[in-house]
Amino acid sequence: MADVVLSLLAHPDDAEFLCAGTLCRLGRECAWQLHIATMTPGDCGSAELEPEAIGAIRRGEASRAAALVGATYHCLEEHDLLLFYSERPLERVTRLLRQVRPRLVLTHSPADYLLDHEITSTLVRAATFDAPVRNFFRDRGHPPPLARIPHLYYCDPIEGKDPLGEEVAPGVTIDISAAIDTKTAMLACHTSQREWVLRHHGMDQYTESMRQGGAKRALSHGVAFAEGFRQHRGHGYPQDDLLGRLLGKL
Repeated sequence: MADVVLSLLAHPDDAEFLCAGTLCRLGRECAWQLHIATMTPGDCGSAELEPEAIGAIRRGEASRAAALVGATYHCLEEHDLLLFYSERPLERVTRLLRQVRPRLVLTHSPADYLLDHEITSTLVRAATFDAPVRNFFRDRGHPPPLARIPHLYYCDPIEGKDPLGEEVAPGVTIDISAAIDTKTAMLACHTSQREWVLRHHGMDQYTESMRQGGAKRALSHGVAFAEGFRQHRGHGYPQDDLLGRLLGKL
């Protein structure tokens, strides 16, 4: 059976900005099974459409993007800007982990510009630790507990900065130069978001901004594009750098 990697981030297009190049390499070079999940369908991501309408559009965009690398897309059906550390989302994340059974999990930085990202990071951290616990949500009809805690990595925060604007240095940097065109094509699937990002963030060149971020992360490593991560090595978590060993740490 193939090893499994799960990217679990807050919104559709987060994976395409933060870790799609690494996912692409894991699929192509290591024959890993890929899963891309979002906490929400992106239901606040429009200035014109109602939540149900834009959510349906964005689920479709996320599914099409995932299909470009042979990944399975999951949405946990929480709501934009209403993510909290509470029982319902924690159970949904735990259930997904027990269904997908990943060896490797990628999620948001614990410190990021948006609280949806930070809460997602906390939920995923909790669920990776809790999913192997036999009595946790034992009465909810879950698949069997995980055999062990998976490897957990935090993606770079957006723009590589914490909420106070301080640079966050990655512990693991992965060369994604050979995957940048696929990553760009995946992000381009999220056509509903260009106008939204332009209006709300004042940022045009949707895909170009992603490429610029990847080039900036690669700058000191002598490659064209890179993605950065930090490994969670708290008590009970795997201590070996699985991601760096698989793809070559810069």
